[in-house]
Amino acid sequence: MKSFTLLLITLVVFLPIYTLAECTCDKSEVEEGNNRAEALKYKLVAIATILVAGGIGVSLPILGKMFPSFSPENDIFFMIKAFVAGVILATGMVHILPDAFESLTSPCLSKNPWGFPFSGFVAMLSAIGTLMVDTFATSYYQRSHFSKAKLITGDEENVGEHQAHMHLHTHATHGHAHGSTLSPNDQESSSSAMIRHRVVSQVLEMGIIVHSVIIGISLGASESPKTIKPLVAALTFHQLFEGIGLGGCISQAKFKARAVTIMAVFFSLTTPIGIAIGLGISKFYDENSTKALIVEGIFNSASAGILVYMALVDLLAADFMNPRLQNNLRLQLGANFSLLLGAGCMSLLAKWA
Repeated sequence: MKSFTLLLITLVVFLPIYTLAECTCDKSEVEEGNNRAEALKYKLVAIATILVAGGIGVSLPILGKMFPSFSPENDIFFMIKAFVAGVILATGMVHILPDAFESLTSPCLSKNPWGFPFSGFVAMLSAIGTLMVDTFATSYYQRSHFSKAKLITGDEENVGEHQAHMHLHTHATHGHAHGSTLSPNDQESSSSAMIRHRVVSQVLEMGIIVHSVIIGISLGASESPKTIKPLVAALTFHQLFEGIGLGGCISQAKFKARAVTIMAVFFSLTTPIGIAIGLGISKFYDENSTKALIVEGIFNSASAGILVYMALVDLLAADFMNPRLQNNLRLQLGANFSLLLGAGCMSLLAKWA
């Protein structure tokens, strides 16, 4: 968890540095209608609304005891999670990946500098890399967890035998049955599921934060109210439901309170911090510079690959193949409808942002 936090801090602090560069494109391509004073108002509104939306979204599943509908044990949560997975999938496929293609094929770069669809190539490598990280991290945590469990079991073996003897004696004396604990197989399955949820939540947050920093910087550096206004609505909607999805994964992972707080705060603050950074570098930042286009294109491509993989494999496939959903036709139909609704709503927003 410490290394994960350090990586997030490094990303937020150093990513903006690589986007500062001299303009290499004709100034006539700069968007008309820029208004610094009016744009600043919308940026401040964006910071507030996105911060609130992200905080509410990520907190709802974590506070599932207060909001039963958002609890992972509730059937409605399957439909909410399917809706969020649709939002994340559409974000990667409809919003981020096309932006990456646009950046890496911009006329401000040399004509056809890559020689092939570089954005798709980076997205593919990112998805494969996510699979590898997903696999190795899960395997590592499982080995580490069960090695510790075996040591603890060995140390407490004598204590367990003594407790079993006392249980039988009490049962014979008082003539009543005691509640049984989980079997070893059930405990192992529960531990594996918890480890899986922990890996998923951390990898998902990494993919979300990469894109959030970039889009935040782009919004903060823009001086066009026409560009900013639709982005405020789109990012608020996106942050709310993406937060619900991430919060659901965090709540299922059963992190300690400190880790939960760190992950929730990072998610909530990343886009507003990106906007603030964009405000600070707006006088120097040029979205049409060679370095900015290449950095944004590569990071957007990588983020798209991560989000598409996570949406399809870790969110949708895991839930849609769950026996609880497979054995409930009504729940299946509801989850499929929610998936299409989430993907459709987020795709529709691409018309304005």
